[in-house]
Amino acid sequence: MGIGKLYLIPTTLGENEPLEVMPISVKKVVEELDYFIVENEKSARRFIKKLTPKKPQPDLKIMLVDKYASALEVQHYLDVCKEGVSVGLLSEAGVPAIADPGADVVKLAHQQGVQVVPLVGPSSILMAMMSSGMNGQNFAFSGYLPIDKGDRKRELKLLEKISKDRGQSQIFIETPYRNEKMFDDLKSALHPETRVCIAADITLSSEYIKTYSIKEWSRVKPDLHKRPAIFIIQR
Repeated sequence: MGIGKLYLIPTTLGENEPLEVMPISVKKVVEELDYFIVENEKSARRFIKKLTPKKPQPDLKIMLVDKYASALEVQHYLDVCKEGVSVGLLSEAGVPAIADPGADVVKLAHQQGVQVVPLVGPSSILMAMMSSGMNGQNFAFSGYLPIDKGDRKRELKLLEKISKDRGQSQIFIETPYRNEKMFDDLKSALHPETRVCIAADITLSSEYIKTYSIKEWSRVKPDLHKRPAIFIIQR
């Protein structure tokens, strides 16, 4: 019996239909799997049901990788692969292991000799970069910036300097309810000619993607409250 695989299964970035934003091959893989590693069981089951409505929910074996899962527990999540059983890893939104705790499971798969199979699906980070008009040859993702206002402004200035020195686009994210504070800090901390792309609700009907200089953003007031957003700057 061969070793099972770890499939990295993309999920939607909102409430749109899964097959609007991912190929049928993702559905075919999910139909064949019973074991899933997820961050939130309720939302994972909802996505699986939406993608494969005929799949029996009671047959699903759900393993959690969240802040409550112990390292010892996670170490055994891929044990079934030794029995020839494949496992699916789901993100809460978008692709697994990118700004996502699933990266630890992928690391474990490599350590245990389990083949990792990434599946095609929406990545808000890459789709924002594609749409920004900024340097797609040289970019860096910094995750979340500091919560403290002073620290956040200092970090923004540092990213702006790195962008100017290296010609490198700088990508970061924010908790949706703090987006508007981030927008205000961008306008007050950065040079007027620095370009900023804001990409919110990517792939949804409310999608908003704009790139302006800070000077131009001072005349624009986007509604970013509680909308998942990606920020990119380039000087």
